[in-house]
Amino acid sequence: MLSAKWLSINSVRDKQQKAERPFFQTDRVRNMARIAGVDLPGHKRIDIALTSIYGIGRQAALEIVEKSGLDPMIKAGALDQGAINSLRKIIDSDYTVEGDLRREVSLNIKRLVELGNYKGLRHRMGLPARGQRTKTNARTRKGPRKTVANKKKATK
Repeated sequence: MLSAKWLSINSVRDKQQKAERPFFQTDRVRNMARIAGVDLPGHKRIDIALTSIYGIGRQAALEIVEKSGLDPMIKAGALDQGAINSLRKIIDSDYTVEGDLRREVSLNIKRLVELGNYKGLRHRMGLPARGQRTKTNARTRKGPRKTVANKKKATK
């Protein structure tokens, strides 16, 4: 069992360590940034937090931060409203993200299925469409194994 003295010593030490850290490393979050309908995690750096938006990866996030002129090390929760608006403006004008991108991808798959080409047939059958092997593996697309029982031999 932990003693109260041990807990109080550790809490004092934690407070001292937090006081020594610069602002962007503290656990404080002023406001939750909401961009493209997604709440950015306030405790992460802005270049990492932007990747929580569907359609923005690491490289695109770094480009967005560079265009906006922000420090990539600043936490997402420490952004002021002007910085959030500049990020939102860049993303809306230059990138296809979230609902629009999901719709575009699903329409592309639907087009392939309607055309009836090889890739569309693979999508229709729920099998891998990019040439992966299916004798073994491919369980994500095929689902759980369906065991087939052997025929019993007739007795004489």
